[in-house]
Amino acid sequence: QVPLKESGGGSVRSGGSLRLSCAVSSSFDCLAWFRQGPGKEREGVARLGATGAKIYADSVKGRFTISRDSAKRTLYLQMDSLQPADTGMYYCAASPRAFCRGTWEFATWGQGTQVTVSA
Repeated sequence: QVPLKESGGGSVRSGGSLRLSCAVSSSFDCLAWFRQGPGKEREGVARLGATGAKIYADSVKGRFTISRDSAKRTLYLQMDSLQPADTGMYYCAASPRAFCRGTWEFATWGQGTQVTVSA
């Protein structure tokens, strides 16, 4: 079974919204969303620490919200006011508690879901 599986990507116009989901099959205590735009390096977008603390990249603060439904074993990324610069492959990442360092380093990765924002 794939430990992390993303869904919810798609194509939207600038100003639109999308909600990404990541099905979490194993026990992970810290989780995050990353993205990689065309010709760009992968960057951290939002992370949720083992204590529940949420950290966002400056570029998405006030527009994106990370959340977790433990009962459904799902991680979400609500993305509002999307801009063309938000285009990219979005990845879910996670680590068990022993590997949670409060950084952007994670042990396990999903395969990604594509988000495309047009002007």
